[in-house]
Amino acid sequence: MNIKEKSREKLERLNNEHVNEIVEMAVELCQPEEVTVISDSEEDVEYIRQLALETGEEKPLDMEGHTYHFDGYNDQARDKENTKYLLTGDEDFDLDINSIERNEGLEEIFSYLAGSMQGKEMIVRFFSLGPSDSPFTQPAIQITDSSYVAHSEDILYRPGYDEFMKLEGSDDFFYFIHSAGELDERGNSKNIDKRRIYIDLQEDRVFSVNNQYAGNSIGLKKLAFRLAIKKASNEGWLAEHMFVSAVNGPEDRKTYFTGAFPSACGKTSTAMIPGNTVVGDDIAYLKILDDEVRAANVERGIFGIIRDVNPEDDPIIYKVLTTPRELIFSNVLINDGQPYWMGMGQEIPDEGINYSGEWYKGKTDEQGNEITPSHKNARYTIRMSDLDNCDARYNDPEGVPVEGFVYGGRDSDTSMPVVETLDWSHGVLVGACLESETTAATLGEAGKRTHNPMANLDFLALPVGEYIQNHLDFGTGSAQTPSVFGVNYFLKDEETGEYLNAILDKKVWMQWMDRRVHGDMEAIETPVGYIPRYEDLVELFAEYMDKDYTRKDYEEQFALRLDKYIAKYERMAEIYEELTVPEEFSQELKKQQQRLQKAKEEYNNAVVSPFELAK
Repeated sequence: MNIKEKSREKLERLNNEHVNEIVEMAVELCQPEEVTVISDSEEDVEYIRQLALETGEEKPLDMEGHTYHFDGYNDQARDKENTKYLLTGDEDFDLDINSIERNEGLEEIFSYLAGSMQGKEMIVRFFSLGPSDSPFTQPAIQITDSSYVAHSEDILYRPGYDEFMKLEGSDDFFYFIHSAGELDERGNSKNIDKRRIYIDLQEDRVFSVNNQYAGNSIGLKKLAFRLAIKKASNEGWLAEHMFVSAVNGPEDRKTYFTGAFPSACGKTSTAMIPGNTVVGDDIAYLKILDDEVRAANVERGIFGIIRDVNPEDDPIIYKVLTTPRELIFSNVLINDGQPYWMGMGQEIPDEGINYSGEWYKGKTDEQGNEITPSHKNARYTIRMSDLDNCDARYNDPEGVPVEGFVYGGRDSDTSMPVVETLDWSHGVLVGACLESETTAATLGEAGKRTHNPMANLDFLALPVGEYIQNHLDFGTGSAQTPSVFGVNYFLKDEETGEYLNAILDKKVWMQWMDRRVHGDMEAIETPVGYIPRYEDLVELFAEYMDKDYTRKDYEEQFALRLDKYIAKYERMAEIYEELTVPEEFSQELKKQQQRLQKAKEEYNNAVVSPFELAK
């Protein structure tokens, strides 16, 4: 292997034949000009920062520590079509997942990786998913020819070279091999038609080639998440597409919640509610430690969508993006050393450089589509600790105690703003029946509901029945099972089409959850769970929003729309009848339908007032 002497010494210190075999395989396959192994030292980390500038994958901005990066014009998002599981044919996932026969897939992607690093430097990096030296620690290796990928991971993930020293030769780690492939004159991946991201569950590894966008190239992001979901199911813990945040309640009480929401359903805004603190915004590992459910943020940074981040709606993030620190912008507009993005709250220049090259207002692509100044999926990469509302325990090796799960979807006509489930099994049902309603702005077909169990459909790496069973089992493993809540911020008035919730009302819903977890407030039992009492919401809205909460507000928001709920669970029954799921889950679904039918017979009305439910 053409490995620098210092790099060879770093590999030898690990005393791990499995690591050596992987590096040797990658070198033989990709044929780099040289190989650099990176440890946890500040000297090595600084080498990567400077390499990203020297290669031109990143360029400096006027503000200290800020750099920018451009992905190729057709390499701006996760490639779902070409992200596939390598399966042998023995696996039955029930759901229609994207896969390829394992040997066929390996042969194809190895042919694309062959010689892909000729003339380039291979970087070998070691990271920890989850806090270091912790029950949550999951070691991982990233091998890449992209200094941008390697630098991004410095910001997003905890160092892991020392964790590999502690493995004592074990192969209990994930690994990822990535190459941007042949580059064009702008330094972007050239062979986009051969872009592939193949996930090998048998070997806990992912191969990725001919791409640079971080969602495809950074193995530790959603690619590692897929491996972790499988590992969690095998070992009896949870890897979830969840934020972790703390509600600051009365008398300095802090209550930690996790939450799963499909895209564009309020996940980030819930994690970042003013007055609360955030542990993580995207992926969580949950384990039972000392008879208590605890959660840890897999990452230490944020790879966030920058569109519409402005000082009024997102003051904390905007402050981070406009002050000196280590920060990478990707696919924004650059003009005179300054970054600009759509929705930033200030005037955007009429020209500059962006992901399409030299840009000017009115520029179109080859198909005649207007090229926006920044891409709609443009991103920022920052450390979690840069946020003023970062929770003091975000890096706690023992994680944080979780007292509530939150599931949220986009639903214009059925679900109430907040409901507490009847128990853990009912909570699993609510999570597994999560739906996301499309909007005309996103897909051109408003009102279409997409089933997305636990907001994890895109990342499930095992049969859905096994995934649900793991959730059911997890809830019985601790002395105090977390409460489960459903939320919906998108309920509309059927006549006017206006939202019945204000944007920040979610702060009150979370405060109510805090009170329920600690037994401070009573609730009204309904066929779909427990809902708030009117007088309690009046109190909370006055205290936290300085707002009068009217009987009309309550009646509109918390009406039990029986016919709509009955239709929803009929949809769910049809879906799950076609899948192999646990008997306990099937019975829970039947019980939910029976409760709704009984209420329909009792009230003989399509919609029931919450005041009537309270009688």
